[in-house]
Amino acid sequence: MFRPIFTLTLIICISLSIQGQEEVCYAPTPSSVLIASTAAIDPKLEDYFKYNPVLDYKVDSVFNLLTEQERVAQMIITAAGKGGKDDATVRRLIKEDFAGGVILMKGKKTEHHSRVSSFSRLTQSEGNLPLLYSMDAEPSLIKGRNQGGPDLGDTYKIKTPAACDSITRLINKELKHLDIRHNYAPVLDISIDNAAIKKRSFGSDPQHVIEMCKQFVSSSQSEGIMATAKHFPGHGLVSGDTHKQSVYIDGKLQELQNYPPLIDHGVLSIMVAHIVIKNNEQYNTDGLPASLSPVIITKLLRKELGFNGLIITDALGGMSAVAKYNKSALMASQAGSDLILMPDNVEYSVQLILDAMLKDLSYRHQVYDSVKRIIRAKFCLGLLH
Repeated sequence: MFRPIFTLTLIICISLSIQGQEEVCYAPTPSSVLIASTAAIDPKLEDYFKYNPVLDYKVDSVFNLLTEQERVAQMIITAAGKGGKDDATVRRLIKEDFAGGVILMKGKKTEHHSRVSSFSRLTQSEGNLPLLYSMDAEPSLIKGRNQGGPDLGDTYKIKTPAACDSITRLINKELKHLDIRHNYAPVLDISIDNAAIKKRSFGSDPQHVIEMCKQFVSSSQSEGIMATAKHFPGHGLVSGDTHKQSVYIDGKLQELQNYPPLIDHGVLSIMVAHIVIKNNEQYNTDGLPASLSPVIITKLLRKELGFNGLIITDALGGMSAVAKYNKSALMASQAGSDLILMPDNVEYSVQLILDAMLKDLSYRHQVYDSVKRIIRAKFCLGLLH
């Protein structure tokens, strides 16, 4: 239980009364670093990737107050609403320090608002870190996820940056009403024919898809909503639906080229698909879904593409392509994912990760890095101060 967060003073600001002196902030670090600017004290999403010693200090200060279980819990995104867990179960997971975030599945807007208010009150009363709320709020999906909100049509019908900007800002408004700060969108896949993607893509022209996704990211993150490019390394040019079966990329990663422009553009999170890669000497996953493969997550995405933001799995629960792996949450974390989306058995998943941390020092520090990325995001989203 993390009660100190609401009373801890991380930075001591002293307003000097001498004329001409600006406000000076002292960060009580061992080296007594003097920060002569207040700009870094309230970071925004655009500050996430920037060097910021004050933010680094604040992240470390919060991290150091957490127990090991509270740290691991930050990585777990459980689900509420239709297709998720019942509200009583989610409340128990929050109370017992097993979840750091909640994805809102299908449901009425009024019901979502009520459950978020309930979850947040419980989180505050328990003294836990604020929850990171999320949703698959793509233009094509938000009507079903947020019933009673606007119908924004299919994503593939969005043809211009101006239209994309307008629609994204409407989505932002709906999400903020529900205190959601993490949107699992945009879809960077380039096909409108794939069984899973259908009309959720911006189309079949790669350059158009990239430009629309860049606009979606800018319009989201400029208004305090963290965007997510998906489904890495590409779900458009494959046959099948990972909700129902194993799906394969056979040979070249044809959609991989879509991701560097989004990474350079500052997208803050990337979702990894449950797609198996075969007949690719460099990126074979040896039968594993990409979401559980260190070759794809750590080697390719983190190291080769240089992505330093949050890496999240596609949903682990209810997806046939990953269902046979009863340690999928641990495997995803070991492969390099920061956020573990919808594990079926949350308590079991947390315990597996904790046990593995005890046995493997290198993995323990990898988990610590993931948790610090999450805490940093919560500061930049204004959830922590």
